[in-house]
Amino acid sequence: MNLYEKLDGDVKRAMKDGNSLKVSVLRMVLSAVKTLQIDKNIKMLDDDGIIQILQRHVKQHRESIEQFTKGGRGDLADKESAELKILEEYLPEQLSAEALATIVKESIAQTGAVSRADTGKVMKAVMEKAKGKADGKAVSALVGQLLK
Repeated sequence: MNLYEKLDGDVKRAMKDGNSLKVSVLRMVLSAVKTLQIDKNIKMLDDDGIIQILQRHVKQHRESIEQFTKGGRGDLADKESAELKILEEYLPEQLSAEALATIVKESIAQTGAVSRADTGKVMKAVMEKAKGKADGKAVSALVGQLLK
């Protein structure tokens, strides 16, 4: 079963269970998938493409939570947090800090990076290896630390 089928099946289960929040979040993701399929003229988007869409939505929700919290809107921040938890269920398990550090160090060695000017090369190599298992902000911070 691919990720699209899992999302579609979970929408149906959530509808039967009466979980309107999960239904709306998953429909939002499925809508984004279908829009991308139409835009790129693809019959079926692969799991990596769906994971990228999920990551984009997770990032948006994290930013919204931060903004709502700063604005004193705890009610909206709580709603965004609940939606974020639903989205995170479908992402691959995130790498531990140690595993991520190992990948970053390997990538630095492979690319021959020596200064912060090489951050882009290292980021590209790390993100290819991590493929949805690491947050871009965390990777960027770690690369910046190691390339002083």
